[in-house]
Amino acid sequence: MKIVITDGYTVNPGDLSWESITALGELTVYERSHVNELYERCRDADIVLTNKTPISRELIESLHHLRLIAVLATGYNIVDIHAAKERGIPVSNVPGYGTASVAQHTIALLLELTNKICVHTTSVAKGEWQISKDWSYAKAPVTELDGKTMGIVGMGNIGQRVAKIAHALGMKILYNSRSKKENALGEFTDLHTLFFNSDVVSLHCPLAADNKAFVNEKLLHIMKPSVFLINTSRGQLIHEQELADALNNDIIAGAALDVLSEEPPRNDNPLLTAKNCIITPHNAWISIEARKRIMAVTKENIEAFLQGHPVNSVV
Repeated sequence: MKIVITDGYTVNPGDLSWESITALGELTVYERSHVNELYERCRDADIVLTNKTPISRELIESLHHLRLIAVLATGYNIVDIHAAKERGIPVSNVPGYGTASVAQHTIALLLELTNKICVHTTSVAKGEWQISKDWSYAKAPVTELDGKTMGIVGMGNIGQRVAKIAHALGMKILYNSRSKKENALGEFTDLHTLFFNSDVVSLHCPLAADNKAFVNEKLLHIMKPSVFLINTSRGQLIHEQELADALNNDIIAGAALDVLSEEPPRNDNPLLTAKNCIITPHNAWISIEARKRIMAVTKENIEAFLQGHPVNSVV
């Protein structure tokens, strides 16, 4: 049984072990793979593991030994699902591994927007506190969250976890999702009402054909000028030039993004130089605990497949 990992570095840059998967077959791990290298690297593989390396129809049709594709993540849009299904090749993923980590990162971004921790610790490091005429000062406005409204777009596991934390901070919750959730914490509403009334809007919805760049000039201009926008879901949900324009023209107060439409971003991405825009490098998911879960569930996915009863199959 030959197992190939096409891009193992982000999941395991060296602080974890592939030993549990090694026990299941002859394992080859590549830190990164260019699309042009995939056929030669995977040509004899029975099982291919990928995180973000695309597995195309052409590749699937050319890999004659291929029996299973295991995605080291929840999202599986990098695999041509239709081609895999036509060949009868199961595709597994790892659902729910990053719920706690992504929710935590979302709140960390929110608190950076409201409390300006980086601004103030940088000020102290520059010696500005030592020469201050006062015992306390603020370099930028600090916002209290108690009583404010958090609007959550997408009320899956992560959205619900964010809602619980926001509620613990004293926030009111509005949410929008494909359908109303039973026992959800917060009030179900339409997108217009959510964007119009929220003090913070946080995106936690999957990318689909009908919501690409849905956060656009129209929605941004109905928001409060004091609002903060957070995105730890998918960069393509936002029209990036129109968000940059809204930030630079003080239409909204700030944004915090863990994802962009192209990753790594190009130098000309307008959000890289936009006012009051915090960007982290798509690492909300990257806690060691979350990465351990990815590896553990992937092992279980492969074992279940080998035993004839695949689990976590998206095909």
